[in-house]
Amino acid sequence: MAKNLALQNDHGSHGLTVARAAESVSNDLDKVIHERMRLGIISALAANARLSFTDLKRLLDTSDGNVSVHARKLEDAGYITCEKSFKGRMPLTEYVITNEGRDALTRYLDHMEALIRAMRDHK
Repeated sequence: MAKNLALQNDHGSHGLTVARAAESVSNDLDKVIHERMRLGIISALAANARLSFTDLKRLLDTSDGNVSVHARKLEDAGYITCEKSFKGRMPLTEYVITNEGRDALTRYLDHMEALIRAMRDHK
């Protein structure tokens, strides 16, 4: 589980030092979300109530296999759910972000914002 890196540093000032950010970033990032395709899927689902497999494939401009593999990893982590049904006679697979997934995305974004702030404050 990722944690927010915006902590007080050893010198008593608030904010994240660049060195600490660089040291911590690889250990603290949520590796389930950090992968490009999974970040795209969970971000798209955070912005939409639900999306079909076909919607995700089109939005992310990727293959069936990529959507399937990465959506499964997000499902296994409890970040999204998959619902299968039929629309007429056609199978329909839809994905929805869970509360846990939304929280994980928020933590990930907070972590990245803290890292970006540290890099910009370092100038």
